[in-house]
Amino acid sequence: IDLFVDSLNLSELGFKDDFEENGRPAYNPASLLRLFIYGYLNRIRSSRQLEKECKRNLELMWLMRELKPDHNTIANFRKNNTNAIKQVFRATVKLAKHFDLIGGKLIAGDSTKLRAKNSKKNNFNPKKIELHLNRIDEKLEQYNLELAKEDGDATSKADSQQKIKKYQAQRSKYEQLQQELKESGDTQISTSDPDSRQMITRNHITEVAYNIQTSVDAKHNLPIDFKVTNENDYKAMGGMVRRAKTILGTSDFTALYDKGYHTGTEFDYAHKQGVKVLVAFPEVASHAPDHAFDVEHFEYSKETDEYTCPAGKKLTTNGNWYNKASGKTINRVKHYKTTACLKCSLFSRCTLNKKGRLIERSEHMDLIEA
Repeated sequence: IDLFVDSLNLSELGFKDDFEENGRPAYNPASLLRLFIYGYLNRIRSSRQLEKECKRNLELMWLMRELKPDHNTIANFRKNNTNAIKQVFRATVKLAKHFDLIGGKLIAGDSTKLRAKNSKKNNFNPKKIELHLNRIDEKLEQYNLELAKEDGDATSKADSQQKIKKYQAQRSKYEQLQQELKESGDTQISTSDPDSRQMITRNHITEVAYNIQTSVDAKHNLPIDFKVTNENDYKAMGGMVRRAKTILGTSDFTALYDKGYHTGTEFDYAHKQGVKVLVAFPEVASHAPDHAFDVEHFEYSKETDEYTCPAGKKLTTNGNWYNKASGKTINRVKHYKTTACLKCSLFSRCTLNKKGRLIERSEHMDLIEA
């Protein structure tokens, strides 16, 4: 740790030399970076715990030259140097490349969800905000009616006025959140941990969390890239491929991802980067009444742009593209169908659609099937 930190140009990486409020010079960023890296390697995340370790841990006492920063100093260093610390990670990757520890031929990407400090109570979406506003309006109406009925009772009147004032303040708070959501275009907002979002973490349990996207090189299973996001895996692959290409300095590698990353637009983005990606195919979203008639059993011909069903009938397209929404993403699809469906003896096994079988083919399907 000592030698590695000494090899870095901390000012170039963006570390700040701040000053204490009482005018004394702050700790050298190199000392606090040594402490941060030591904590990372030994799974000590708490700034209070790191403060204690500086006073009793012989390794840290030597590494810190017997300096004993308090937990506020440690926490502020981490908060004020977020981007610079990311650059330190990049420096470790460069060092690994220098010693030929990075193969650069095969990488794998995956995500880990970490709970945020933000509670579910302090996470809001438009529907939740609307419910709070409606409840507050009911309370305001109730206390305004009580205030109108009160006849000379100063104590009751003052109590109602105080409650009205409290609910009016709450209403202003929720209106502000509503406006922030509208301006940002987001679907939810967290007040304690602004970048966190409510998402499914495990076993269909929802938590307010961050989603950490990580790329790992296969040669020695070393991570080469990470990014903290507040989204699911659906739109992550393209950015992961682009960053890996920049880090490795080449597009001549293969990237592996699980089915959560299986998105047509992301395949297209990776293709434009010149990178080969292999993504696990997700389960069929909706099955035919008989699974033998699921879409994977229909054979597509690129030359004639048509499908052949298990019964040997041709499903053709009118050539038009139709917009299909998936969350905020709009994909273009073609429709394939045949009039032979209505007379087919296998109709009931193939589809529940009274008009016959309809297959949608995404504009990105050629890349996915390649």
